[in-house]
Amino acid sequence: MTNQALGVDDIRARAFPFPAKHFLSVTDLDPPTVADLLALADGFVALNRQKNKKLDLLKGRTLINLFFEASTRTQSSFELAGKRLGADVVNMSPRASSIVKGETLIDTAVTLNAMQPDILVVRHGSSGAASLLSQKVDCSVINAGDGQHEHPSQALLDALSMRRAFGHVDGLKVAICGDVLHSRVARSNVALLTMLGAHVRVVGPPTLMPADVTRWGVEVHHDMKTGIAGVDVVMMLRLQLERMQGALVPSMREYFRFWGLDREKLARAAPGVRVMHPGPMNRGVEIDSAVADDVERSLIAEQVEMGVAVRMAVLDALSREGARRG
Repeated sequence: MTNQALGVDDIRARAFPFPAKHFLSVTDLDPPTVADLLALADGFVALNRQKNKKLDLLKGRTLINLFFEASTRTQSSFELAGKRLGADVVNMSPRASSIVKGETLIDTAVTLNAMQPDILVVRHGSSGAASLLSQKVDCSVINAGDGQHEHPSQALLDALSMRRAFGHVDGLKVAICGDVLHSRVARSNVALLTMLGAHVRVVGPPTLMPADVTRWGVEVHHDMKTGIAGVDVVMMLRLQLERMQGALVPSMREYFRFWGLDREKLARAAPGVRVMHPGPMNRGVEIDSAVADDVERSLIAEQVEMGVAVRMAVLDALSREGARRG
């Protein structure tokens, strides 16, 4: 039997139906479901490292990527995940077409629903947009980032990256640093990592902290050096200048001086610390290139690889939930 055949058998043995029709938030998950998704994603990692990566698990299914905001990494990974599973994949960028012409989100939902897709992957600049769409279409909806709310599949791929690096997530000390205020990645990661038993800190300037951060159940630090002291993982966040109103940070040089990650600050972390970033990176603003490219410390490339595998797992599980309903 070929390695590919063995890989397919392994994946089929790990497969399971998603517990809900949609995947909109980390709150749609519980620890057993997370464990099942990460185990399934591990199977897809092994498959994706083989020469023949194509399966027919979603053959005949239609996946539409509906991205109202540009996102090279997330959109391409969902596209690649769908195609590797055998789905028909359509990418739509309404920001450049119908929306410009005045079509509302509800109009778009009605139009797409008439096309009879099976899974709709949505990214939108407004919090709650994915949830609204899920109420207007018959297919499953995956939230690929909505405003400052959530990005649940990113949290899953980050958890998988940590688990493969350390062998576990429970008990890890994780510092999420930078523009926490505007980050849906931070919100999803805080929810998922605390669910899995990690000890989470958020680190950044007071102007880039949410007003309710003290209710998140995490440590809050405004000094980078003390904030990452002794941690196992430092997760840097992109400085989202496009979402900022007013002068929330000093100059880019000053931001990097106080809150950018360099070797001097990183030396305060645990000896085996690993560095993460959801991308795209602003080198010299959030993170120094010497740290980002450090093969012994950086998990940034692994995050990209894990993103495809995790999204394959989510798509497969949701398609099985749809088959169960059907």
